[in-house]
Amino acid sequence: MIIQTSALFLDAYRDLNSKKLFWITMALSLVCVASFAAFGINEEGMSIFGMDIPIPGLNSEVISKEVFYKGVFLNLGIGIWLTWIATVLALVSTAGIFPTLLTGGQIETMLSKPISRSRLFFTKFLTGLLFVALQVGVFCVASIIVIGIRSGAWMPEILISVPIVLVFYSYLFAVMTLIGILTRSTIASLLLTILFWFLLFMVNTADSILVQQHEAMKLRVVLIEERLVEAEQNAAALYISRQRADGNELPDGYEPTQEELDTANIFLPILRDQKADNEEFAKKLAPWRQGLYIFKTVLPKTQETIALLGRFVFSEEDMEAALRIGADDDDRSEVDDETGEVDVSSADMQRITTEAYNERSLLWILGTSLLFEAVILLIAGWLFARRDF
Repeated sequence: MIIQTSALFLDAYRDLNSKKLFWITMALSLVCVASFAAFGINEEGMSIFGMDIPIPGLNSEVISKEVFYKGVFLNLGIGIWLTWIATVLALVSTAGIFPTLLTGGQIETMLSKPISRSRLFFTKFLTGLLFVALQVGVFCVASIIVIGIRSGAWMPEILISVPIVLVFYSYLFAVMTLIGILTRSTIASLLLTILFWFLLFMVNTADSILVQQHEAMKLRVVLIEERLVEAEQNAAALYISRQRADGNELPDGYEPTQEELDTANIFLPILRDQKADNEEFAKKLAPWRQGLYIFKTVLPKTQETIALLGRFVFSEEDMEAALRIGADDDDRSEVDDETGEVDVSSADMQRITTEAYNERSLLWILGTSLLFEAVILLIAGWLFARRDF
């Protein structure tokens, strides 16, 4: 059994090795890694291809080289290259594994050997993941070397990207495998998988908007409430001082009524109305957010899976340093006393959104996603084992 399985894996590697797209993708990955060396950070700003570009708020005094290169790796290397471009190339390269096996006459040769259909199916599936494993592995090792030489910061934690990206890709490859068995068409399996991926993207986009808006409303309520408490305390002190100045005796510890506070600060009712409006809006968004969360439970969590890299690679100190990039001392959330409007800073918005996503457990992100994948693979494996080809 071990010899047969090893032979299948070796055959799959030879098949990948013979494809030009495999080596093109590998070369592009190395070019992407090499581009990291073009970026640098110093006391005045950034450097690109050796040219210094002064950028206020983005320099080695604000953010360390280690955090800077972690951000470049996550946002460019993972966020753009591996998550999108390289994934599309991987789908193109592996889309034909099962359709070609079923229509090209290979299945008869394979089944003529003493190997079960189930083992053949799962071995072929794993060999499809071999493409991504090799690409991501080479990319991450090369990134560690280039970033280490360029910045002096060696970051082996980058290697966590290999299993995370591999799991992310396996969701899509499982769907493509099922479609490939059903249609026996490489083009159909590729296009329908990309369509499924696009639908996931749309669901994730809606989820991001709801999470951001709901968390922003909750933050606005907190900020207005804090400002309201402060304003009422100031209004109370002002009201008492005015009454005593007018000769009205008030007992020690006197607490003015709401109407009396409003006479001292005419903007208090506006703040209360804004607080109530934001609380009402947050209540209206909550069931929509919860409903979409429940709907996503049965789907693979592509966005959240990739976002796990931020949890494992960035510490809390790294995240705080990243949020300070480009931020002025005055760049903070504020409440307008006269209108009650809240200006939520970009740093606070990113912070509360990140915290909201980090509250989603690994069991929900990976457990339910892998359960979805297992169901898809069981259906595909059953069809592969039962159908006459």
